[in-house]
Amino acid sequence: MKKSIILIAIISINFAQHSHAQGCVAIRGLGAYSCGNGEDIKDSSGWTLTANSRYFKSYKHFVGMVEQKERVELGTEVINHTFGLDLFFQKHFNNRISIGINLPLISNARSSLYEHGGNTSGASARKTTHSFGIGDIRGAVYYWLLDPSKRKKFNLQAGLGIKLPSGDYRYQDYFYRNDTTRTLGPVDQSIQIGDGGTGITLELNGYYAFSHDLSMYANFFYLSNPREQNGVSTARGGVSTTAQLQYGSNVMSVPDQYMYRAGMNYMKGKWTVSMGIRKEGIPSEDLIGESGGFRRPGYVVSAEPGIAYQSRKSTFFFNLPIAMQRNRTQSVPDKIRTQKTGTYFKGDAAFADYLINIGIMVRL
Repeated sequence: MKKSIILIAIISINFAQHSHAQGCVAIRGLGAYSCGNGEDIKDSSGWTLTANSRYFKSYKHFVGMVEQKERVELGTEVINHTFGLDLFFQKHFNNRISIGINLPLISNARSSLYEHGGNTSGASARKTTHSFGIGDIRGAVYYWLLDPSKRKKFNLQAGLGIKLPSGDYRYQDYFYRNDTTRTLGPVDQSIQIGDGGTGITLELNGYYAFSHDLSMYANFFYLSNPREQNGVSTARGGVSTTAQLQYGSNVMSVPDQYMYRAGMNYMKGKWTVSMGIRKEGIPSEDLIGESGGFRRPGYVVSAEPGIAYQSRKSTFFFNLPIAMQRNRTQSVPDKIRTQKTGTYFKGDAAFADYLINIGIMVRL
């Protein structure tokens, strides 16, 4: 039984983090959490460190759930390359209570035509903007609702935390108007290092062990950002257009985000394989506060296969969320534009096909 419990702790790590929704829908990495039931830490009050690296390339544009295939065919697609390293330090006080602190390191590159010379300027007008730095730091307190020493087959853990605006949400780079002119301005929202808001996080992590080898897991995460806008211009160093001012998309929004996932684990020796499904996204409207400003709301539903190997004090893991459904939903500015013009409007967003996650969890 103890091995199956440790198995749950391994696989229920949020391998893909509460991470970017694989593209221009700017879900930010907020760190891993190890979801175990406390059986493996009942004799310890020490620390664990989880280091998770992730990478994706987004380039497929969607309006709603309809892919805009012509963007790739014409060479006007936006291409985001995102790499992140999340360091999650967790202090166990006993077999029920722990605290965790997450430190994300982020590196982004965004290639496009429309932000520089324009989509009709030819391939030579494609340029790249970058961003790099420490993202929004998050801390949380976790508590197992049932005594793990008595409830080895099933348990549910709650986590409550705060997300700080430590990441640079005004990161700037140069935008090229032509071969000789460039302008310094804030990079696109999807590659900003932070969102500029102080947020509240809620987590639920649960497991159920059917046998020594077979178990299931479930995780839920929600970040509430009460701040409406962060004051950063979306004009990329230029002047906001009349349409941006009229529909309220001239300043970046500070959106909520969510993620939930569930699946099955199978353990054989020191190896564990898992298969699950996950959904992550940004809502059009926030749970607390107003929802104006520019955002690309939407979600990704992914199949989530994974594999892990456990040594005495370390667990190595890999998983690959593969997008099955991508949906760019209507934002508040989209709704305002629809109401004012009488014509239904919905913006687009670029998504990735998959997300690569590789990491290690170590008992310190």
